[in-house]
Amino acid sequence: MIQPAQTYPQHFKAALVLGVPLMLSNLAQFMIHVTDTLMLGWYDVTALAAATLASSLYFVMFILGAGFAQAVTPLVAAAAERGDVTTARRATRMAVWLSVIYGAVISLPFFVAEPILLAIGQTPAVASAGADYLWIVILGLIPALIVMVLKAFLVALEMTRMILWSTIAAAVLNVGLNYVLIFGNFGAPELGIQGAAIASVTVQVLTVIVVLAYILRRLPQYQLLRNPWRPDPSVMARVFTLGLPIGLTSLAEGGLFTASAIMMGWIGEIPLAAHGIALQLASLTFMVHIALSQAATVRAGRAVGRRDEVGLRRGGVAATAMSGVFVAITIVVFLAFPEPLIALFIDADAAARTEIMLIGTQLLALAALFQLVDAAQVMALGLLRGVQDTAVPMVIAAISYWVIAVPVSYVLAFPLGWGPQGLWLGLVVGLFFAAVALQLRFWNGRRRNPLTPLAQTN
Repeated sequence: MIQPAQTYPQHFKAALVLGVPLMLSNLAQFMIHVTDTLMLGWYDVTALAAATLASSLYFVMFILGAGFAQAVTPLVAAAAERGDVTTARRATRMAVWLSVIYGAVISLPFFVAEPILLAIGQTPAVASAGADYLWIVILGLIPALIVMVLKAFLVALEMTRMILWSTIAAAVLNVGLNYVLIFGNFGAPELGIQGAAIASVTVQVLTVIVVLAYILRRLPQYQLLRNPWRPDPSVMARVFTLGLPIGLTSLAEGGLFTASAIMMGWIGEIPLAAHGIALQLASLTFMVHIALSQAATVRAGRAVGRRDEVGLRRGGVAATAMSGVFVAITIVVFLAFPEPLIALFIDADAAARTEIMLIGTQLLALAALFQLVDAAQVMALGLLRGVQDTAVPMVIAAISYWVIAVPVSYVLAFPLGWGPQGLWLGLVVGLFFAAVALQLRFWNGRRRNPLTPLAQTN
């Protein structure tokens, strides 16, 4: 008999069960970056500057390659819903292949990074320290990408608690290793910035081992290590076709915020500091919307697997509504308590405290508006990935971020003289365009190309 469609309360509950562990794991991952920054800052200013620059270069390469991992989620979710363990295994295996190939090729320049860093205008001290960091940390790129593939596999199967606990464990281990290796505690050599890199690589390798062992033990039916060297050209092509646009979309968005920081630096050091604080707060709350978007991808992929158009629509409404509720809470907090939030990042005796507080308060008000459109666009991206639609969304995102947001930000900030506020307003305009276009693509697609119902038996 045909299974009855899930109700809205059931969709809300499912999205929460999926989303909450993902939110917390995203926050734990965010804290790894924060603790690295703090601990290197305690060690040495040059080390902090070099690691900040080197980490930015590493992260750009990472988010591009992570697109292959993110393609696993909708493919495995749809296959699992059909009971097709073979396709789920093959998609995961080919994502690992693509991640390894990508990581091996893209890593090569990082082993001779010092001339590259000097060529882009860095001081000899920063270039040398950055190169010392990069040639070690790049060894963890392939393990980090494999971790992403394995976690995407677990997300697709709605097994998110393991992701949460493994991320928390990784964050704690990273702090401990940093403490030992950066500062030379407990009899270890004082390695400084190289110690931070070794800690990162160690954490990534151990995480691969732990997560893979968990999957093999808890999900033996998927036989992930069966025929690991067997190629599957058709499935690899599917993972590549889905994953490359996802990676390029993430790269375009990451590049947008890098460009905004560069332009804010043209305005001045104090506006750049305020920009960094406001963006840090916005990024923190954005972790929630990323988690809900990931949950939406899984729920949409599951609906595709069982050809459940009603479930797809209801799941989309539920995830979007939950994201909207959190946006409303964020807007209230950002508008009602801007000074206490910004003050968390500024020394009470800092000479520029008053100026940073003034600009930061204004930017945080814009961040409230920013959250609305950014949440809407990332939710639409998640739903579209769930129905395996990634190429056109990539084009929409690239146009929104680079053809609209960057030029509008520049014009408002400089020719029109609106300064930092104009720059942020330009970001809002670009993200608004992305949100509208992507939401329309998903919902119009549901109207024009509904899924063909498929009878399912109990």
